[in-house]
Amino acid sequence: MSTADGTKRRSLDTERPHIAVIGAGIGGLTLAGALTATGTPYVIHEQTRELAEVGAGVQLSPNAVRPLLRLGLGAALEEHAVRIEAMEVRGWNGRPIARTPLGSECERMFSAPYLTIHRAHLHEALLSLIDRDRLGLGRRLSALEERPGDAGGVRLTFDDGTVSAADVVVGADGIHSTVREVLRRDEAVFSGLGIYRGLVPADALPPAARERLVRLWLGPGGHFVCYPVASGELVSYAATVPLDGPPPPESWSREGDPDALRAAFGDWTGLVSDIVTAVETTHQWALHDRAPLRSWSTERITLAGDAAHPMLPFMAQGANQAIEDAMDLAACLTGAPLSSIPRQLARYESLRMPRTAEIQRGSRGNAGVLHLPDGPAQRRRDAQMAVHAALRDRAPLYAHETGRSVVQPAASGAA
Repeated sequence: MSTADGTKRRSLDTERPHIAVIGAGIGGLTLAGALTATGTPYVIHEQTRELAEVGAGVQLSPNAVRPLLRLGLGAALEEHAVRIEAMEVRGWNGRPIARTPLGSECERMFSAPYLTIHRAHLHEALLSLIDRDRLGLGRRLSALEERPGDAGGVRLTFDDGTVSAADVVVGADGIHSTVREVLRRDEAVFSGLGIYRGLVPADALPPAARERLVRLWLGPGGHFVCYPVASGELVSYAATVPLDGPPPPESWSREGDPDALRAAFGDWTGLVSDIVTAVETTHQWALHDRAPLRSWSTERITLAGDAAHPMLPFMAQGANQAIEDAMDLAACLTGAPLSSIPRQLARYESLRMPRTAEIQRGSRGNAGVLHLPDGPAQRRRDAQMAVHAALRDRAPLYAHETGRSVVQPAASGAA
């Protein structure tokens, strides 16, 4: 059908929308992988000219592992990830606090393992799911203009002056999201904390470093986390400390001072002192989050991952929630005609917002709980951690199902 001026009229009730994903991080690539599997048209715009991930690990809990397996990443996870047998929490001086068994019990209870993986390996695996011709690099978004009405769309303008259009725009562009600014101009909130992150070769550490454990040490004013990645050949660490004065510029690639890391943690017990002694280079950045939003969608624009709900890393759920977002959003968009897009974006928001807001608040609350000075409050915290260390207490996080209708289980082997 044509309009009066001869142009072709789009059929809003039958035509599938064209989706623009802003950002090729974990959330954006998971969404693209799910859309690829269902034949839904999309394009990814990524601001960097070369895809690269900083050397750091990611914890993948069962709520994210299950959808990754459905997308067909079992072989990649089997090759690169580490199946974690337990999570152990100790005080800075080595006193045991809590232990949560994972391993086979986790797989039996939640139908998926708890994994740790190098972020670069996860990124590489997700890239294997997408059509690389749909990925545009060096595409920094500078402006969005949403056109109202059923036949409208979104006009995208990039720093190089090029312009494109899409029926749906998904902002998966991180905590400093350009897309989010269209919806709400709020500021990232500095937590007062900074985090050192990096990798150390396992063969530079005692044999215990290769054990399939996520280890946490809690101390006054800070805490330290480590676990094996890269099939156990590397140990990823994350060391959180207070930052005095104004926060430094936030950047994943900002170099940290290994001597400052050693000064903060060198007298802590066990693997902590071994790791900080072995560190040659490290990265450090200031930790920010934002308050939960009351809405993150319009008729044609929505958010995912850190753009929607940036959270402090103190529940190890940032990447996991981005994967959940991507799968639920794909479920809402797959097979949806243009006329239903506003309704589907509202549905996606209603599915995700209560869960992610709760995790945001919980992660922010943990910032203080994890860093108590030795004393009565610390002892009460330790006792509570021991009481709630059972794996069944993780069910609200780990048992959550997302996007099951999008992609059927892959035929390839599971991790």
